Amino acid sequence: MAAPQDGPWLDGAAGRLVRPYTVSNGRTRPSTLLDLLTLVMATGATPLGYLGPEHSQALDLCAQPTSVAEIAGHLKLPAAVTKVILSDLVDCGAVTAKPPMFHDNPTDRSLLEAVLDGLRRQL
Repeated sequence: MAAPQDGPWLDGAAGRLVRPYTVSNGRTRPSTLLDLLTLVMATGATPLGYLGPEHSQALDLCAQPTSVAEIAGHLKLPAAVTKVILSDLVDCGAVTAKPPMFHDNPTDRSLLEAVLDGLRRQL
């Protein structure tokens, strides 16, 4: 049996030892509206009550403004589960959430052109 490589919840050979829905206590919908591009940042307030290890890891990742997608990637959790964890942190005042600048008009031409330009540079 391989020793855990990424902490107590991951095993090198078996992968994640705790199912993602367990991390969110079976919840699939966050209490706060979060987009994958929403920026979250720690407020410095100490969360009251017990939060799981994923909550603590997410809070550590929020030292600087970080997108929900980036946090999900670092936590190696599905975005839906990450949104539930982050909404718990918003609810207890430990993080703030700021929607992306283009949230009111996601089909803004300048934004789409910037994305297209970035994709062209990758090819």
